[in-house]
Amino acid sequence: MKSAPTGTHHPPTIQGLSEAFRAGTLSPVAATKACLERIEVLGRSLNCFITVLGDSALKAAEESESRHRTGAPIGPLDGIPIAVKDVFYIAGVRCTAGSKILGENIAGYDATAVRGLKEQGAVIVGTTNMHEFAAGVTSDNPHFGPVRNPWDMERVAGGSSGGSAVAVTTGMAAGAIGTDTAGSVRIPAALCGIIGFKPTYGRVSRIGVVPLAASLDTVGVLAQSAWDIAALLQSITAHDKSDITTVDEPVPNYLESLSAPFPGARIGVVRQYFHEDVDPRVEENFEGFASNLREMGCTVGEANLGPVQEVYDK
Repeated sequence: MKSAPTGTHHPPTIQGLSEAFRAGTLSPVAATKACLERIEVLGRSLNCFITVLGDSALKAAEESESRHRTGAPIGPLDGIPIAVKDVFYIAGVRCTAGSKILGENIAGYDATAVRGLKEQGAVIVGTTNMHEFAAGVTSDNPHFGPVRNPWDMERVAGGSSGGSAVAVTTGMAAGAIGTDTAGSVRIPAALCGIIGFKPTYGRVSRIGVVPLAASLDTVGVLAQSAWDIAALLQSITAHDKSDITTVDEPVPNYLESLSAPFPGARIGVVRQYFHEDVDPRVEENFEGFASNLREMGCTVGEANLGPVQEVYDK
């Protein structure tokens, strides 16, 4: 096992940074510089970035700092360092989708999700390494090199949004966006120990995102906490007339919904095909999570799928 040199660093959260900015105990410029320094220190060993946007990030951070000084931040993402999977268009920045073929592909406009981040004052620190064309779950990229798991550099980080997950896990960014077609946000989040959220298909526009499978591709978010996930999702969720797959429905206040009553929910635990060969430490953590749900008033019960063929027959 070869661990990354992460030291005792505690990755920043979006909520923590946002509160510190408002309180004046930390500035967006200082936070951005700290993330860029970590990219410089750990970036090569973990190989999670394809393009680092230091100059534009610092400029955006300075603009955010001015807003905070006048007491007029845009919202919870104002000044927050964010990483973007290298499958999203960022105006004037190359977008490779992890492929040599698109090595010189310079985006002429911002993807809708990226525009949403910018409009909320987010600071984009760079584009992250990934499985080529998002077509895989390891992020072992043949052109830009493999993304390495920060907990054990001899293991994969998961994919295809591996670079985004590693950036958040190690504090190179406080949050990130990725894409999920068949687990590409959730898998690396699980392997790196953070939260990966795939919204309902049609909630987030895919304009300006290099596609893998148009009928399945979904823009997702990665962060350290549910609050952070909600803040990120709030900034990128909207109906987009340019994307006919987005739903024209009101966007709820995700942050407010976090405090909504939860008791009464019924949770089914499927153990077949998932728990048969699971690591005991993973099983222990899972059982702890299920216990927490019960304490919150949820009903947690076993869900038996039966033999695979019987499921298909039904």
